[in-house]
Amino acid sequence: MPQWSPTTYLRYAGERGRPFVDLVARVPIEPGTIVDLGCGPGQLSDVLRTRWPRADILGVDSSPEMIERARRDDAAERTSYVLGDIATWQAETPVDLIVSNAAFQWVPDQLEVIPRLREHVAPGGVLAFQVPNNFGEPSHVLLRELAADPRFAPHLGGIEGARGVDPSTYLDLLAADGWSIDVWETTYFHVLEGDDPVFAWVSGTGARPFLQALPDELRGAFEADYRAALRDAYPKRAYGTVLPFQRVFVVARREV
Repeated sequence: MPQWSPTTYLRYAGERGRPFVDLVARVPIEPGTIVDLGCGPGQLSDVLRTRWPRADILGVDSSPEMIERARRDDAAERTSYVLGDIATWQAETPVDLIVSNAAFQWVPDQLEVIPRLREHVAPGGVLAFQVPNNFGEPSHVLLRELAADPRFAPHLGGIEGARGVDPSTYLDLLAADGWSIDVWETTYFHVLEGDDPVFAWVSGTGARPFLQALPDELRGAFEADYRAALRDAYPKRAYGTVLPFQRVFVVARREV
């Protein structure tokens, strides 16, 4: 498992957090209990508290580094964080709102895990999540191509990257009697500042497992080639570098 860096991830906290705000805005209930699966460093718990100030919030993440950062930075009342794996997590009692922001794409069997999570939603409750669906974009295509280079492939052959799922797959997966489903897709156009900003973005998420798997003597060459390819694919403009980012949103409500 890669070691995730809260500092690197939070460099673009505003851009990464906006889809969560848009997701939460479409949740049609007033939950008393909330579980945030894949909560990361906890920077989005304040979004939940602002919307539902009387709710009890539990953040779950599989990264010790992320949970440590969340506990350090967020000591708010009625909010707690635990180390846990999304793929095997189970609620002790039914939850009003299970929410997840850009995490399910890392779960290899997400199409089995997500339907199971519905079992932990209380009557009248909601399962709501958003995931990236940009894995056909240059940032990921170039990463996979470079990982297949003979210089690097022996060290990267077993690396599992994140996976995208189209909206219709989630709709078919979750539409069932007793549930109402709201599914949509949005492309954000993030304008990033600085040098090699797309590399800085993906090095905190999709590219991190690849970078960490390489030995020190090869990592520099991999980074240099990847940076150069990203600069060509995402040219810097007068006002910044544009990173189009497609995301899928799902809000599934269990009927009373």
